Parts: sequence; structure tokens; C-alpha cells
Amino acid sequence: MKTRFLTILLLLAIILTSCDRGTPSPTPTVTLPPTPTATPLPTPSIETTRVPDAKGIARTYLDAWKVENYPAMYAALTQLSRDAINEESFTRRYTDVISEAAADRWDYEILAALVQSPTSAQVNYRVSLHSVLVGDIARETVMNLSLENGQWKIQWDDALILPELKGGNYLRMDYRIPSRANIYDRFGSPLVAQADAVAIGLNTALVTPDEQGSLLSLLQEVTGVRAETLRPKLEDYRDSGWYLPVADISAEQAATYMNRLSAYAGVILSPFRARYYFDGGIAPHVTGYMSAIQPEEVDNFKRLGYQWTERVGRDGLELWGEQYLGGTRGGVLYVIAPDGNPVTELARRDPQPAQSITTTIDKTLQEQAELALAGVPAAGAIVVIERDTGRVLAMASSPTFNPNLFEPTNYNSQSLIGDLYGEGRPLYNRATQGQYPLGSVFKIITMSAGLQSGLYNAESPYQCGYHFEELGSGIVLDDWTWTHFLDDGKTQPSGLLTLPEGLMKSCNPYFWHIGLDLYDRGMVTMVSNMARGFGLGSPTGIEISEEPGNIPDPTDRVDATNLAIGQGNTQVTPLQVAAFVAAVGNGGTLYVPQVVERIAPPDGEPTYVFTPTIRGTLPITGTNLQILQEAMVTVLGSRGTAPTAGRFLNSYNIPAAGKTGTAQTPFEDPHAWFAGYTFANREGRPDIAVAVILENQGEGSEWAAPIFAAIVYQYFYPDAQRPLFWWEAAPGVFKTPTPIVTDTPTPEPTLTETPES
Repeated sequence: MKTRFLTILLLLAIILTSCDRGTPSPTPTVTLPPTPTATPLPTPSIETTRVPDAKGIARTYLDAWKVENYPAMYAALTQLSRDAINEESFTRRYTDVISEAAADRWDYEILAALVQSPTSAQVNYRVSLHSVLVGDIARETVMNLSLENGQWKIQWDDALILPELKGGNYLRMDYRIPSRANIYDRFGSPLVAQADAVAIGLNTALVTPDEQGSLLSLLQEVTGVRAETLRPKLEDYRDSGWYLPVADISAEQAATYMNRLSAYAGVILSPFRARYYFDGGIAPHVTGYMSAIQPEEVDNFKRLGYQWTERVGRDGLELWGEQYLGGTRGGVLYVIAPDGNPVTELARRDPQPAQSITTTIDKTLQEQAELALAGVPAAGAIVVIERDTGRVLAMASSPTFNPNLFEPTNYNSQSLIGDLYGEGRPLYNRATQGQYPLGSVFKIITMSAGLQSGLYNAESPYQCGYHFEELGSGIVLDDWTWTHFLDDGKTQPSGLLTLPEGLMKSCNPYFWHIGLDLYDRGMVTMVSNMARGFGLGSPTGIEISEEPGNIPDPTDRVDATNLAIGQGNTQVTPLQVAAFVAAVGNGGTLYVPQVVERIAPPDGEPTYVFTPTIRGTLPITGTNLQILQEAMVTVLGSRGTAPTAGRFLNSYNIPAAGKTGTAQTPFEDPHAWFAGYTFANREGRPDIAVAVILENQGEGSEWAAPIFAAIVYQYFYPDAQRPLFWWEAAPGVFKTPTPIVTDTPTPEPTLTETPES
């Protein structure tokens, strides 16, 4: 009996030991006790069965959401969830919510985590969506997790985004959008505003030959489109009866001419209401334009608070000032049930009025600049800035464009919109984005470098002949006088010159000599660093789009000579040139060019008012700067390269200084440059700086200098009618490529290389 009792105790001990270690219980049929040397079966350690960190899995998932890594999020779902929703639908569910809520960012905070059993867990967290329309939306929600193959996986549920979306609910935004604000010139004249307008076109089949002349004259009076432009198109279209688009005008202007226009059977007037750019676009490269949101842009713009049907700023101030011109958008965000009925209002915010932009542009001067370019058979640009502040008073780029053609309700849009992307690239702002070799205008910088080096002064002499042979190796560079002829014969070389006279006569050999001399003396970057100190090779800081240009460091002696006259790989924008010439004229202060004068709401104080912003100081002493200024005055004198422009301005008592330039280009005619400033010191008329470029048009003295003089004259005498350029039959109309009266303008230098014989 005792033996049997001991056997039972041993069996109980074995059972208890097995249960404690997690091994299977021995079967009841086993009656023999284990031998003392028996080894227990191996058992898993506690570490191999530890439950993973549910909070860490949730954090990884939510971090992936913040960077929109939807594939990683989808991979974290349970298999059952992935069977229920495919990755594309899963991704679209998240992006639709973010897009409709107009959320530009979102965040989360994990509040608690609970492991409910070895195979299930919950994580509580707060999600915060920041909507640009209705503000912050913060909600607490729950993430359920299941253990699959030893890893936590997330059970998909719409409530993972927001709890109100559970059951397939979705969001819908009711947009509250303020009216877009206007853009004005500096004196308050509207450049862009919401207005009624009229598109004018012709039914060419109804325009009789007898009426053609008077009709074209009337259209020129009304729209500014010249009869010479319309006549060949009208005659080509007449047999086919095609519609010929002419222009668009404001409704107010149309009303003035309505009776006269209606008298012609062929005239078609198509009213439309839109954001209207007056006079076919005044300074359109400054104001910019608007166009429709494209299909591939819809999601991004909805996140910014836009409806897909809207038009948005695409360039110029329409783009830069979107946050002001568009106002602060508001809205009401609703939760909608799958059947389309509203469930609840999630958030709301009222809109705030838009703010108008008053530009620094002088409308009258701008129109004159555009007209001056229109009369030249070349692309080009003009920049006019206040010398002592950096205000941009005019910025013209040719060819120009009509921003109203981006308005689809404009009947002429469909016929003409393609022209904006065609030959000449009208949308391209040559004033800020055009990058050109500067030619002889760059000699201002080389002269400054020579003076600052201490190797040259105002009396430094140089014999300026036809040729430059200092490079050696048989390389001969020719001065511009070598190939230039006047009516009485070949131009004579300039002869012995001081440094200021070298600038006055634009002697190429003198400046090649300076560049080469500095290079040979180890001052390799003296000229290029001076150019950078003048603001070249980097953006100016203007509000609208611009290019930086390029100022290379010379790598050899030939590079040094090319750089010295603004050739080689030198690239500048007309805006940069106007800015540094202004700095020369004002005593050395380089200002940031600006086109925004004021930003203000409909009622209340302005939120921004123009303040001159200093970008830097020219790296030249006051004494050397005075030498440079005096030399630039002589350029417009009787012995300089722009005597005609100088005499014209002197006759109106407008003192000015400047520099001509003729920049060589491969395989085409050179670019014509002129840059200068005034020092009239007149009350109420701050002095200005002007840069003019005409692409592949020839000599700067013949083409760019007269335009400089005309712009300066129009600025100081805004009510006067400027005289015609030698190439005009009428203002803005090109007459002949050969000047009738040249007044013996002196052309600019040419860089040519004579090959070894």
C-alpha cells in the first residue's frame, strides 16, 4: 500500500513539472517513474514567444502616411484587409480625403497601446489634418492590429483616417472663394481687373473691297492693330470666308465705337466677362497671366484650396502674388454618407478679402517702351529703373503677348492661343530671363577692375590701332575700326588714348590689353570678381522669374581677352545691366530691382509698402567711380560712340551718361546694346537708368542708343510726342532696314580672330 502511494506522488510531480515547463503531460498509461539520469525535453524560452511592439508598428504606419508612402502602408495591412481592398483603392481613399479637405500637412500623436491577447492589440492615437481652407481638424481614433506570422498587421478601416469616415462616409468641401484682386500701375490705373470685354473679329466674306480701307483704318483706331498687319490676312481669308480674329477691347471702349463698328456687316463683336488685361496686356511679362488648372494638377491644387474648375496665376505677379491676389480662401467641410446625404459639418472658416497689388510700373512710360520695340524687326527688351531706389518703371520684352487669350470665353482665344507658343517665344521675358553676351558695355567693369588694380589710372596711355597682337602665336584681333566705313571712307583707328578715352571710343585693343595684363600678372579673377561685385552672375532678387546669367573665370589668356569685352561665355540679363548702371550713376549703391509698390486690402492699411533694398556696394573707390562716370558722359559726346543720342538729349537739357555695346554671336548678326543713366536732378522726376537690347540687330550706336534717348525723353516729357526713329514710317512701324539719316553714328567693336597663315 505504501509503495502504491509513493508511485502516485511521483506521477503527480512529473505532471506538475511538465505543466510548469510547457511540455505535454505524460499519458495516464505511463506508470514507471523516470530514472534519476533522465534529461527533460527542451522548452522554448520566454524571448522566442515575446509579443512584438504594437505601438512601434502603428508609429511606422503613421510615419509612412506623413510622407505619403502608401505602398509601405498597404504592406502593413492584414491579409484579410488586403483581400477586401486593393492597393489602388486604398491609396485613392487616403488621397481623396487629403485632397477634399485641402490639407497641406498632417500629423499624429499616439495616446495609448493595449495588447488585448497574444494575437490582438489596439493603438489609440490623435490625427490632426491642417486644412488651408477650414483650419485644423483633430480627432482621436483607434487602430486594431492582429498578429500574423509573429508580426503585428493592421486591420484596415476607414476610421483610421478620421472616425467620421467609418462605414464608407466621405468628405465634401463647400468652397468660399473671395474675388480676385486687381493689379494697378504706380498711379492707380488698372492693369488687370475683373471686367466686361468684347472680342472683335471679321467675317471676311462680308468685308467688301470698297469698305476694306475705311474698316481697317477704324480697327486700327479702336484696337491699335495696324491696317498693314490685317490687310494681307483679310485678302487671304476672303475667298474662304474664314473668321479673322482682330483683338479684344474693354466693354467701355467698345461702347464708344459701337455705332461705327456696327455699320460694317463684316464686324463680329463677341462679349465676354473675365479677368481682363487692359489694352491687350500692359507690361504682360510683369503682370503675368492666368490659365486653367490642368488635369494632372488637380490633386495638388485641391490640397491648396482650389476647385478644379479655377484658373491660377502662371507667371509674373499673377504667380508671385497669388497669396495676395487670391485672398484667404474659406470653406465648409461636410461628412457625406455613401447615399449622398450629409452626415455632419466637420469644420468651417470664412474667407478673407484679397489684396490688390500696385506695381512700380509707369503705364505711360511702359507703353512707350513697348511701342519702341514694336517698330524694330527684332526681339529685344527694355528695362527702366529709378536710379536711386531700384523701382522698375518700365519692363518691356518683345515680342509681347496678349494675356486675354488664356481666357476660354474670349472668342478669339481658340484662333490665337497657339501663337503664344510659336516663333519668337512671346511668353519669354527677355528682360529678366534673356541671357546674352554684354559686348562693349562690359568695358565699364573692365575699366573698374583696371583702376582698382592700381596698375591703371585716368592718364594711363594706350595706342589704339586696327589690330591687337599681344596674345602672340600669330593671333591677331581686329578693332571695330578695321571693318567699319563711313561715307567719306574707312574709319581711322582711334590712336593714342587715355583710359577714359578708351571707354569713350570703345577701343577694343585697350580693354583686351587690360584683361590680358591682369591675367598675366596673376590677377586671374580680377575682372570676373569685379563683374560679380557689380551684381552679374547671380539673381537680382526681383519678385518675378529671372535667370542668374554667367560670369566665368578665365582659364587662359584668350579667355581673359574675351571676358574683358563681355564676350566668350559671359551671360547677363538686361535687368542686371540696368541695375549695375544705376549703381554707377547713384554713387555705388546696388539696389534690388522691385516691381511691387504696395499691397493692400480693400479697406485698411497696406500690408506692404515699397522700401528701397540695398543689395550691395560696387567694389570701387569713390575716386575711381568718378573717373568712370565722367568717361561714360563722354560716350554721348561729340567724340563718343553715341553722339546723336547725346545731342538729342542735350537739346532738351537732359544730362546723361552711358555705354554702347555690340555683342558678337555665332553665325548671326550681333546684339545691339545701350545702357545708361541720367543725372538731371529734377524735382518730382527722379533720375533713371535704362538698358536696351535688340537681338541680332547690329550696332548698338545705331539701334539701341536712339531707343535709350527716346525713353529718357518720354520719361522727362511724358506729354510730348517723341520724334520718329530713323527706321520708322510711323510710331512703331518699321520703314526700311537702311537708315535714311544716320548722322554718322559710330559702330561698336568686333572680336575676330585671324588664323595663322
